[in-house]
This record gives sequence, structure tokens and C-alpha cells, in this order.
Amino acid sequence: MIYNGGDVTIHRTIHQTAGMLILALILLLAAGACANDREAITIAAVGDIMMGSDYPESKLPPRDGDGIFDDVKQAFGGQNIVFGNLEGPLLDGGTTTKCEKLSSCFAFRTPTRYVRFLQEAGVTAVSVANNHASDFGDEGRESTLRTLASAGIQAVGGESVARFTMKGKKVVLAGFSYSTPSYYSFSMLDIPEAMRIVRNLKKENDLIIVSFHGGAEGNMAQHVPGKAEIFMGEERGDVMHFAHAVIDAGADLVIGSSPHVVRALEVYRGKLIAYSLGNFLTYKRFNISGPSGCSVVLKARIDAETGNFIGGTLVPVRLVHEGIPQPDPERKAINLVKSLTAQDIPRSGIVISVDGTIAPDSLSK
Repeated sequence: MIYNGGDVTIHRTIHQTAGMLILALILLLAAGACANDREAITIAAVGDIMMGSDYPESKLPPRDGDGIFDDVKQAFGGQNIVFGNLEGPLLDGGTTTKCEKLSSCFAFRTPTRYVRFLQEAGVTAVSVANNHASDFGDEGRESTLRTLASAGIQAVGGESVARFTMKGKKVVLAGFSYSTPSYYSFSMLDIPEAMRIVRNLKKENDLIIVSFHGGAEGNMAQHVPGKAEIFMGEERGDVMHFAHAVIDAGADLVIGSSPHVVRALEVYRGKLIAYSLGNFLTYKRFNISGPSGCSVVLKARIDAETGNFIGGTLVPVRLVHEGIPQPDPERKAINLVKSLTAQDIPRSGIVISVDGTIAPDSLSK
């Protein structure tokens, strides 16, 4: 009896000890997960946004735009920053001289009331450093900045630097383009100056996100060539040289637009580069056939201390009904990004899974 009782006591003790160890392990893993959440800054980024234009004739979405983000805005939830490239000014009225002497020309003008769709979707910052921000001159640019500010959305481009404080860190988002440098856009063509700008921002801030508008356009422009690009007679920049240079100067994440198609991803010196996120919401005035009709929501996590890329997700999107985004069950954009990355940057430093999960490639270190 003594031995049997002893066995029961021993077994009970073993079970209790094992239970306590399992509980401790669960708590440890949970604490680790919470610590990782606290240490990461999360960003959702998309490509080109043009919500409809009423110039030269009205081409606005059904129901005056109501619901245009509804199918995809869930992907923005829970992110510290939600960012995209805004093509064209937010303006009511006004005149443009942009297309007077050009046979092939596009000028956009989106009604100011459409800013609420960005606001309701949770967008916190948009780039105005692009070739359509000035379609209606100073009047259009100033109206855009006022309208965005009234909705609590920060403009990004040139002297308009978006500033966030989160998780004890100062985070800024600066905008560059191939367009003539101005108050509204830093130049990506002058790389030494771009590096100087980033270094100066780094002196007073913890994390620097750089957006750029550069590279050739269209379905034939999916590849990152690794050299300067010329499109329609314009110098559109060497996007790889630019991205690497601003990271060398202190940037922690680089997000590209302009080609209207998705391009490769790269992790350079621990920092993520998205060379182009494609068309995201471009109603009627844009080509959305083939590769131009699919894109991604990039959801990236970067380390709050180092700025290094931790991991993330590509949410596949397709454009339907003449340019409205919705989730793509066929995941075409993921397959494209994965293929383009393998072709253009064999040692990309990133692993892209078929389900859209992205992570640093530990084998490339």
C-alpha cells in the first residue's frame, strides 16, 4: 500500500510539474508574441490611386464613388501607417494648360469630396510626388494639400514630410520623383542630394520611409533593369541605384510607384524595397488589361529599433469594373512578384510564398 500510494503521489507530482511547464511555455510564447508586436512598426502600402476624374469629361465611379474601397479596406486594418500614391489633384473647378501642346496627354481632377473615401478606408498618408500632382498647377496642388489636411491625411512629397510618433519612435515618410524638384517633390535623379536629405531626416528621427515615383510605365515595364530608364523621352531614374543609395544614407523602407504594374521586391542591407506596387484603384482613365490590372497591398513589419524588415504579407488585388479593386482569389499579382523577383534580383534577400507571406531570406546572409 505504501508503494502504491507512493506511485500515485509520484505520478500526480509528475503531471502537476508537466502542466506547470506547459503553462509556463505558453505564457513565455505569448509574452514573446506581445514583445514582437510592441517592437514592430506595421505599414500597409498600395500603388497608384486615381478615384475618378471630372476632366475633360466626367468619368466618375457609380454611386459617386461610394464604396469604392469596401472590398479591400479590410487589408488596412491594424496597421500603424496606411499609404498610397495619389495620382492627380483633389480640386473643384480650376483650369489646366498641361495638354495644350501635347497630342498624347492625360490630366486628372478628382472632386475634393472624394477625400472621404480615403479617410473612411483608413489611409493615413498619400504621396503627391508624382507627374500628375501638378495637372492643375499651383491651384490644384494647394487644394490637394488643404483637402488632405482637412481629412487628417498627411501629404508626402518634397517639403511635405509625413510625421508619425508610434511605439516611442519618430517615423517620417518622405516623397521623391523623377519630376523637376520642387516644394512638392524631392528629386530621385539627383542621388547625392537625395542621400543628403535622408541623412538630415535621420538626424532627428528614428525611422525613415522613402517613397519614389520613377521608372518606365506599362505592361512592358515590369522588370527592374538595374540602369537608368527612359520613357516617352523623359529620364525616369535608375530605381535600383536610388533605392540602394537612400538605404545607405539611412532609409529603413523604400516604396515605389509609377510603372502601373507590380515589380520585384528586395531586401538590401536588411531593409525592404518594393520597386512598384502597381495600379490599386484607377477608375476609367488607366489601362487595366493584363499585368496592369492586378496589384497588391503590401503589409510589412519593420523592427522599431533597427528598421530591419521582419516579415509581412502580399494581399493580391485585381481591378474590376473599369478600375475598382477587389481581392483576387487567383493570386496573380503574388505569382508575378515572385517570378519577377527571381528573374531580376536572384539574390534578393527575400522569400515570397505562394500564399503571399514574405520574409527575410536567412540563407542569403
